[in-house]
Amino acid sequence: MLKQRGISLTGLLIICVVLIAVALIGFKVFPAYAEFFTVKKVIGDIARNPEMKGASPKEISDAFDRRATIDTIKSLGGRDLEVSKQGDRSSIRASWSVKVHLFYNVSACIDFEATSQ
Repeated sequence: MLKQRGISLTGLLIICVVLIAVALIGFKVFPAYAEFFTVKKVIGDIARNPEMKGASPKEISDAFDRRATIDTIKSLGGRDLEVSKQGDRSSIRASWSVKVHLFYNVSACIDFEATSQ
């Protein structure tokens, strides 16, 4: 007689519970990472913009605030940017933390850092 192979119903349920838990955590954490990539893109666009080559840190901050309004960036503002001059180019850096509530009293704290380099 052939030995049966496969997964039992109990094993299938355990695997499904684990996959669902991972998916739910991913759905809660994804918006923070999506905003990080948006901030990174906006900072890079501002740094590469030829109109911003001789701009002051205040002008760069205002440009970021305008783009943040358009791209719905809520966890970071223009005042949170660190702008430094390197020759005729501006180097823009931002770092911030996002606390994501997962379930009950468990939260994830994610630290982000984006630079124009």
